[in-house]
Amino acid sequence: MMHASRVRFLATAALCAAAVVSTACSASAAPAPAAFSPPPVKAGFDYQIGGAYAPPSGVRVVSRDHTAQPAAGLYNICYINAFQAQPGAEGEWGDLVLRDANGEVVMDEDWDEALLDLRTADKRQRVAAKVNAWTDGCAAKGYQAIEPDNYDSFTRSRGLLSEQDAQAYIRLLSTHAHEKGLATGQKNTSELAGNRKANGLDFAVAEECGEQDICGEFTAAFGGNVIVIEYADAGLANACDRWGGSLSIVRRDRDVVPAGASGYVRKTC
Repeated sequence: MMHASRVRFLATAALCAAAVVSTACSASAAPAPAAFSPPPVKAGFDYQIGGAYAPPSGVRVVSRDHTAQPAAGLYNICYINAFQAQPGAEGEWGDLVLRDANGEVVMDEDWDEALLDLRTADKRQRVAAKVNAWTDGCAAKGYQAIEPDNYDSFTRSRGLLSEQDAQAYIRLLSTHAHEKGLATGQKNTSELAGNRKANGLDFAVAEECGEQDICGEFTAAFGGNVIVIEYADAGLANACDRWGGSLSIVRRDRDVVPAGASGYVRKTC
């Protein structure tokens, strides 16, 4: 007697042979990535992760927090805090918060954010499930890309996280984003830029690479697909002097507050 599963297999094979588009019958094949493109090169850029506002004249690319709506008619990058919990939100992550041997939460002291625990495949999958749901929201709103922040959190983990952990995790995020038709940006972390193709990263968002004089480490891997954000006039001057003819460059205030708010700064080359 032929096993039922074998009957189903033969029936499926017969249907596939008759199909006009044979790839539609590859039930076991992974879904093909949807079409996606990185931001346009050397386009006017505005960094609005601290609050959305009407983009200034000449801006073609905007980055906004995933809770905000994209800017109509522009290329929109969806900002996601993917490697750390928002301040005060560590309780939402349960056992996915990184703890040291004494059970103490490992914090990014500069921003008062708890690091997420990416040390095992299981935890990476569970963290990615939550973050990928935010990516789904970005896609549904009409964003064209995501910007997963704090890729370099392993450097602040007291040796508990490795660059291998970070890369294994970001591949989960980029694969999902591509399936949703969104490009994926590498945030900072120039030391891993050379692995960008293997990690599914399509462009870079480099903070203070002019200040640190390391923009070339990003262009070596990403070419002109680099967005530079500076927070000081000296960094802006250096970035503009060396890269103003080829990269998207903006200077913002460190808190990236909306236009009209106290402390707002925006300058370009």
